[in-house]
Amino acid sequence: MVTPSRVKSPRRIVGLALTLMFLPSVLLVGLGWQLYRLDWTGALQQLQERREQAADLAVATLEPIVTGVERALRTPAAWRGLADADDAVVVRFDRDRTDITGRGRLAYSPAPDPGHDPEAAVRAGALLRSARGLPLQRQLDLYAQMAQVRGAALEGVPAELLARYARCVALERAHHVPELRAEAQALFDDLRSGRWSISRAVYVANHDQAKEWLDIRGTDAALTPAEALAAAVESLAQTGRQDGATTSGRQVLRISGSPATVVSVADADTPVAFVALQSFVDREWLARAVPAADRQRFRLVLQDPLVRSVAATGARRNAAETGLPWTVTLVDEDQAAETAYLDARRSLWVAGLVTLGVLFMGGGYLVTRVVGRELAVARLQSDFVAAVSHEFRTPLTSMRQLTEILTDGRVAAEERRLDYYRALGRQTDRLQRLVENLLDFGRMEAGTSPYRLEPLDACALVRTVIDDFGHDAAGRGVHVDLEMAEGAAIVAGDRDALTNALWNLLDNAVKYSPDCPTVWVTVERSAGRLLIRVRDRGLGIPREEQRTIFDRFVRGTRARTEGIKGTGIGLAMVRHIVRAHGGEVDVDSAPGTGSTFTIGLPMGV
Repeated sequence: MVTPSRVKSPRRIVGLALTLMFLPSVLLVGLGWQLYRLDWTGALQQLQERREQAADLAVATLEPIVTGVERALRTPAAWRGLADADDAVVVRFDRDRTDITGRGRLAYSPAPDPGHDPEAAVRAGALLRSARGLPLQRQLDLYAQMAQVRGAALEGVPAELLARYARCVALERAHHVPELRAEAQALFDDLRSGRWSISRAVYVANHDQAKEWLDIRGTDAALTPAEALAAAVESLAQTGRQDGATTSGRQVLRISGSPATVVSVADADTPVAFVALQSFVDREWLARAVPAADRQRFRLVLQDPLVRSVAATGARRNAAETGLPWTVTLVDEDQAAETAYLDARRSLWVAGLVTLGVLFMGGGYLVTRVVGRELAVARLQSDFVAAVSHEFRTPLTSMRQLTEILTDGRVAAEERRLDYYRALGRQTDRLQRLVENLLDFGRMEAGTSPYRLEPLDACALVRTVIDDFGHDAAGRGVHVDLEMAEGAAIVAGDRDALTNALWNLLDNAVKYSPDCPTVWVTVERSAGRLLIRVRDRGLGIPREEQRTIFDRFVRGTRARTEGIKGTGIGLAMVRHIVRAHGGEVDVDSAPGTGSTFTIGLPMGV
């Protein structure tokens, strides 16, 4: 028997091994987690450093541009080249007028100059007065002539604008709607494009009237470059009037939600300002700084300094820090791609940590499983040694007692002497079968158990085995009931091996049914197979033990509790022998009702 202390010691070793394995695994996973956090923080820091470098490079690119504009504003000859675009102008603020230089136009001006030709003004006024009361077509002709008078203005309004307005009024009075709409659309477009130098009041009055004729009053269209420049210059002029003068500086004006960049210098009493819309800034200035940001996969944004919103992942340079008119902001060009890249790195780290944890857990499980199985095998082997020792002790004890009786001459009669010899022979046969079983089992475990397959009559073999077993079991009061159809059943088999398998099943049936002296054996043919069934009415086998009962060294729970002798190798040998013959062995059993073991062998050679 295996003592508790001998079984407990290996378990302690297993526990110690698992502990020693678990602690390094925890340390490694913890170290991996720390490395992951460092890598994640480092990746974010590298990305932010790239943003900061790109922002510094953008500032370094934009600063010389703005400085060059300031230098050009101090040279009147450079003004026209500076504002050679429709969305930028150079504005010179004088005491009583505002001079505009450049291709850009203003929809209205804080100090308009509609015209200075008195004779042209008289001629235009005469045409306007003479058109009153005439037929429509004659009015339209006179107004067309009035529009051709250049350099004329009536009460600060250009003659051409008055003539176009008068044509619309005449068409409205005559209810010529299509012609009115066409004329009003042309007037509306010319006003918005800055065709005339007019005041804001004149612009608003004519602009609103044109929208009413076009039936678009109440709708707000996007500002044209002329309207945006006019609003920016107007705002700049008002600021100068409030401050007393327009000073040097760099700023961004908000014009109906659209930014306008202003760079101004003040030399003596003639302040000069360069006003550029956002389209100009993006096209002429920002484009020079964008390539450096694009190479780093960033997007460069110039924001109003008063705007505080900025992406959480962006780099920002405030106007107060750089001296530029804007706040320079760098944001990711493709935020989703950057996030996906960082998420991919994080997923890779997490997958590695999870894999490492799984490997350690799997390794721990395998170690526990293997060691557990080895402990179970060791326990079974220990039980097997104890059982074999007991099995050997019983016949050896009988043989020793019989031998002592015979050698000491203590035999009462000659008839008893013969009985002693027969008993001695039975114990010798039992001991020989036990030894042969052990040798066969050893060869089977080593894979060196040869089987000499040859054609043989399985029915005759079964009958012979039962006859031999019956003689051996008769002394124990056991009867074997055989039911078998007539005729031969030829199988390819090893006679000794099959005899051993059937003998083991018969021996088990007798041992595990102590209260029933009968064992039933049936032999039948089914679908080309020979079925040999050995049935008893013994203890039975629980269903959960039926899957392991054919394993080596395994014995049923009832067998151990009832003290039934056995080594635990008989059924393992039966399964090995039957499978070597191309057959199968199974069991049908229930506790208290007995067991039926069936050997199925293929017939034919």
